[in-house]
Amino acid sequence: MSPCSQDRSGGGKPLWLRRRLPSGPEYEQVRQLLRTRDLHTVCQEAHCPNQFECYARGTATFMILGDRCSRSCRFCAVRHEPPGPLDPDEPERVAEAVALLDLRYAVITSVTRDDLPDGGASVFAATIGAIRRRRPTTLVEVLIPDLQGDRRALETILAAGPQVLNHNVETVPRLYPLVRPQARYARSLEVLAAVQRSRPRMICKSGLMLGLGETGVELRQVWRDLIRAGCDILTMGQYLQPSPANLPVTRFLPPEEFAMLQDEALACGFVGVAAGPFVRSSYQAEALYRRVLALF
Repeated sequence: MSPCSQDRSGGGKPLWLRRRLPSGPEYEQVRQLLRTRDLHTVCQEAHCPNQFECYARGTATFMILGDRCSRSCRFCAVRHEPPGPLDPDEPERVAEAVALLDLRYAVITSVTRDDLPDGGASVFAATIGAIRRRRPTTLVEVLIPDLQGDRRALETILAAGPQVLNHNVETVPRLYPLVRPQARYARSLEVLAAVQRSRPRMICKSGLMLGLGETGVELRQVWRDLIRAGCDILTMGQYLQPSPANLPVTRFLPPEEFAMLQDEALACGFVGVAAGPFVRSSYQAEALYRRVLALF
């Protein structure tokens, strides 16, 4: 991969990472709704650069199982502390928020809960069920942790019937000890493969952060691994350091390089690909899902 342009401004970031922050009544509606119902979003907890835009569009990615993670991935801004007890009312509050926001498409993710026997799978299933009862027409995408490879836990989530099962590999295997020390690349691939064996018609999705030190050769090998595992959709975005305590950015990829990678990944065999500096796993997830669904 070629080095990016050095034309930067503001905190060492390139010009293409500057953007206006949307605001307005839709943004305030979502922010107040989340606050009054004591709900968490990955938008806020992970310092996502798209949260202002998504809130302004009347959507958010709900984060269940609390706001403290049992793992300590070095790219992530979510609190890495001993998790608290489960909130039995959380699934219903999420479903209520989905209904009040009149969402056609809801994305549900979570912190990792290795302290729970099923990794939180039953709460994912309960949340999907609560959304189905309150708003049967809403499509649901789940972005799940690896559940420590527990097949029964994965089946609990799949049986609840989400439209999309997303599990991110995040980076290339060489960087796992640095970036995701408590995760295993092979285990993440097996989660995706198990989805396709159990539910061949379910859309399967994964994502990568770029700019952590991966090489082009390594990146393309991950693509091939994902396709062999049965992954349909791939997202690729620029890693941005959320705090000084997190890993620094190794390289900022320019938008034209992301465009090239998107075309190449599609040619490699993915049904749908979204790649760009601000692309994240759940960014414009509904639009990507519908584009892929039309090709199935």
